[in-house]
Amino acid sequence: MCTEFYERLFGREDQENKGNERMYSVMFVCTANICRSPMAMGLMRILVQESGSDWRVESTGTWAINGEPAALNTQKVLEARGIDIRSHRSRLITRELMHQFNLILTMERGHKEALHIEFPEYTGRVYLLSEMVGDVYDINDPIGGPLVDFQDTAKEIDQIFSDGFEKIVTLSQDPSSNS
Repeated sequence: MCTEFYERLFGREDQENKGNERMYSVMFVCTANICRSPMAMGLMRILVQESGSDWRVESTGTWAINGEPAALNTQKVLEARGIDIRSHRSRLITRELMHQFNLILTMERGHKEALHIEFPEYTGRVYLLSEMVGDVYDINDPIGGPLVDFQDTAKEIDQIFSDGFEKIVTLSQDPSSNS
């Protein structure tokens, strides 16, 4: 990403001053936390690394079995982009995790609905990933499919990040941090 883009979103002071006070946090949620959400996490971490702002980017699943590695094809797609998530281990969403993040982005409408029901106190933080670009649709789960399905999912997530990044930044900022 270009420097001008970050200056517009974060301000010149943040770009020049890596020790700024702004805090951003986003958690991605899919079903098993082995395909889409770790993919989004890896892609977002690379995207925000240039921002000069303090970001916390993680992932979880609504039906995850704790401790599973990311799917091999997820790892391959990210590795081709220079992103290593071999250390990723799946985990189940909890109330404690919900509390720790300003923005929770789900891959499917069913994930969003489940989080609204189970954690009603956090509904204002939970959005469908596609809502970041003003739409409402699910990100298809590539699990069990060929590598090209995983590549397509990564491209779709990239496009949402590109088109909806300003909204993600706004919603993920800690309201108590300095602006």
